[in-house]
Amino acid sequence: MLVAGSRRSRVVGLALLAVAAGLATAACGPSAAGSGGAGAVAVVASTDVYGNIVKQVAGSAVDVTSIIGGPNQDPHSYQASAKAQLRISKATIVLENGGGYDDFVPRMLTASHSKATVIDVVDLSGKHAPPGADLNEHVWYDFPTMQKLAARLVSVLSKARPRAAATFAANAERFDAALAGLERTETQIRARHAGEGAAITEPVPLDLLDACGLVNRTPSGFSHAIENGTDAPPRVLQQTLALFSRRSVRLLAYNEQASAPETQRVLAAAKANDVAVVPVTETLPPGQSYLSWMRANLTAVMRALGT
Repeated sequence: MLVAGSRRSRVVGLALLAVAAGLATAACGPSAAGSGGAGAVAVVASTDVYGNIVKQVAGSAVDVTSIIGGPNQDPHSYQASAKAQLRISKATIVLENGGGYDDFVPRMLTASHSKATVIDVVDLSGKHAPPGADLNEHVWYDFPTMQKLAARLVSVLSKARPRAAATFAANAERFDAALAGLERTETQIRARHAGEGAAITEPVPLDLLDACGLVNRTPSGFSHAIENGTDAPPRVLQQTLALFSRRSVRLLAYNEQASAPETQRVLAAAKANDVAVVPVTETLPPGQSYLSWMRANLTAVMRALGT
């Protein structure tokens, strides 16, 4: 979730200044998710999560660039590069998460006067913030939304490469079948563990945990503060730590890409009280595809619950 003044939003101005001045280094630049063949459709994705999904649907028909990728890049503090700006200016299709998660994308689109077809995945999801709460924009942990994304990709890619439309549709069908398998695993977990408590450091995996029937017992003030780079009120921090000493939760979903002193205290409390820790990330682990990564996440949840 993002609000004005959050740590994600604060970096956008600096990011665009770096783009304009050409000061960003190659190490901060975008990464290729796989080269397409001659005449491949140029696609830019805000993260390697979406870049990988595009490749699974389009295969060699696309040349994909993922702006953010790898465990050492914190999406919260990303600073865009001149190379990323150039890629976006030449892209035919651009994928952004939306929902305030990757605000640098629409700003770079505007700066480059891009005419690309833009897919905003949060908009595609149809999700809205609950009354009095913030939107959980981490929609790549929601498998029905990823099915919608695959269908949208087939439509957009088929317009760009009509002769490959049947291939795109077949690839998306295989992707959807794999997602259906992941949803069956969620259903199996829910059948055994519905209503059991879980704790989080950030709402990154909440859609997956919800689908598994787990109940987030973390005080909202804690995860909100962590995601927005502020200190949680002392009382809220103590309430969060008490979840583990009182054994009110079965697991802690810990965002490894957004560590802070308070999250370290929460992690230590979970370990001290023998509460299982499920590491989660916002980008693909090395060597993983989107599907293998999500299978690993569900396996970790099952192990934590003793399933």
